[in-house]
Amino acid sequence: MFDRWGRWVHRRRRWVLAVAGAALVFAAVWGTGVFGALTSSGGFDTPGSQSAAATRIAERDLGRDEADVVILYQGAATVDTPSFRSSVERALAALPSDKVAKASTYWTTGSPQFVSEDRKATYAVLQLAGSDEAAREDAYKAIQDDLTEVGGGLTAKVGGQVGTGVAINERVSSDIGRAEGMAMPILLVLLVLIFGGLVSASLPLLVGGLAILGSFTALHALTYVTDVSIFAVNITTFLGLGLAIDYGLFMVSRFREEIGRDGASAEDALAATMATAGRTVAVSGVTVAVSLSGLLLFEQNFLVSMGYGGIATVLVCMAGALTVLPALMAVLGPKVNALPIRRHRASAGRTEGWWGRVARSVMRRPVVYMVATVALLLVLGAPFLRINWGGVDAKVLPDGTDARAVAETLESRFPRGATSPIEAVVTGTSDQAAVQAYGARLDALPGVTAATVTGAKGTTTRIALRYEPDPNSGAARDLVQRVRDVPPPPGAQARVGGQTADVVDQLASIGATLPWLALLVGGATFLLLFLAFGSVLLPLKAIVMNMLSLSATFGAVVLIFQDGHLSGPLDFTATGAISPAMPILMLAMLFGISMDYEVFLLSRVREQYDLTGSNTAAVASGVQRTGAIITSAALLFIVVIGAFATSGITFIKMTGVGMAVAILLDATVVRALLVPATMRLLGRANWWAPGPLARLYGRYGIREGDAPAPPRLEPVG
Repeated sequence: MFDRWGRWVHRRRRWVLAVAGAALVFAAVWGTGVFGALTSSGGFDTPGSQSAAATRIAERDLGRDEADVVILYQGAATVDTPSFRSSVERALAALPSDKVAKASTYWTTGSPQFVSEDRKATYAVLQLAGSDEAAREDAYKAIQDDLTEVGGGLTAKVGGQVGTGVAINERVSSDIGRAEGMAMPILLVLLVLIFGGLVSASLPLLVGGLAILGSFTALHALTYVTDVSIFAVNITTFLGLGLAIDYGLFMVSRFREEIGRDGASAEDALAATMATAGRTVAVSGVTVAVSLSGLLLFEQNFLVSMGYGGIATVLVCMAGALTVLPALMAVLGPKVNALPIRRHRASAGRTEGWWGRVARSVMRRPVVYMVATVALLLVLGAPFLRINWGGVDAKVLPDGTDARAVAETLESRFPRGATSPIEAVVTGTSDQAAVQAYGARLDALPGVTAATVTGAKGTTTRIALRYEPDPNSGAARDLVQRVRDVPPPPGAQARVGGQTADVVDQLASIGATLPWLALLVGGATFLLLFLAFGSVLLPLKAIVMNMLSLSATFGAVVLIFQDGHLSGPLDFTATGAISPAMPILMLAMLFGISMDYEVFLLSRVREQYDLTGSNTAAVASGVQRTGAIITSAALLFIVVIGAFATSGITFIKMTGVGMAVAILLDATVVRALLVPATMRLLGRANWWAPGPLARLYGRYGIREGDAPAPPRLEPVG
């Protein structure tokens, strides 16, 4: 099938390139409009949860009480000084009433939570005009410059929900341009060194550029049918660029190998390339897309939008690698080796070199290599057992950003829990005496420092609880559960929300969905790898290897981003907690990317096994033939991710660093040592399948062209 596709593309190469050119123009014009269509920087809440219901009911019955904008005022005098008050009130009065619906201060509320412990700082909470998030963002941008204008020797910094969201959005947009500018020149230099020629080096980079524009176009289209998180632009861009360059490297390397054979025409070389590397790209792309589809099972919009965006991006990469790239290679033919900086040497028949020695060493001592690598991965993964979960707030911004400075100041200098209370929303009763008794029971809970009614109307009352533990601590999450265990007033219902309750509900929702994720991704991956290689054990082995690699990665993430190791060189401030959504996102992406290298390695091993019937020789040859290409692909992917890991958004940085660690481990320890050692020990069982499944593979297997059926027996040793 794939060889016929290669010949079809060769015959219609100019038409394929013409259509691709038109699509490229469209993507450059319309696709780049995605930045104006992504307005949400949130999406981490759980819509069907108790905390979301509490927020929804309170907004419906009591009106919005969101801190859209928080302006922090500081000075040398105290808030009790008349000039301090007059300066703040004058600055707020100057704001246009059509943009600001309500302003709350210490002097309008009388609440002590608005005053710092040294009484030299206070804050104002603004509710912006606008019926939705986009309208409130527009209102904020219209008055943004006016918010910090205050006299009387005071300084003003701006944060809050909308202020933080706008700051994040602006940072994401600037980070993408900087990351691409950093990555592209380095990638070009590395590709030239890997291929030894300018023409061949430019092809994977061209596919990478197409993937970026294609991912923008796919995300822009998705904004018309669903909300898409602004963070999807970063994630899908580096995922698309990395995969496209991987696929381009696999395809171009194989084409150069095939066209270097004596008497091979460009059409024959392209057909052989598509039957081998093209098949690998197709299987890998579908596997990555299936892995990312698991994100669609979750409730959080952040994960769902990442799933949609990731799937679309992978399909764009795969389509470009299987259409545009073959057409370019068909046009170039032998000129793919043009503009060399060193002489190209075909590697089809070479068995020497460093990777050949590694392969032979692993084949001689498989038990030693397997035990050592598994022990290493388990040790690296151990820190994940003590992960601490937390929410996403202004602390994801770089140190010194106004929105982050406001959040940190409110946390350190103002009464604890004042800006991140646990909120109990009581409905179904107008008996205020019963509500007050319920509030007293909450106030008596260990860890609660104050329980205050912050809104009451009809049969709905909101009670805000201040508390001692850090909002991101396990103690705070335990307190949420104790609050929920307190019986509500007779005949009433109580729903508990707030920042910490959001995290509790995220963990519960994600925990309930994880088994379904495992079933979907594990089952689909098993089926795809079985159809690709005709084995029952190889898919199971691949899944186990990936989980070991992922555990080591998550352990490294905890050491770096929770504990703060390397925070200086990586330029971030550790918060001591990790959002529950981030390991899930990394799991889905890395599981698919790890399968990318697995499929490439196993494809070469299977190719040799079909020819020789010797498992040991096939595994050694597969490692030798793919080692350099897999490590080169990993290096290029790490460069891409490394550029995006410079992001000022902490969890984007965390995703980038975590993926870089995972790919480094996967391309070296796992793929070069653990996988071949395990396959050496399994011997002929690698290729075993029960009779019915073997017949199924014989009929429906995704094999390379006219590859012969595997021998039933093989030499041992």
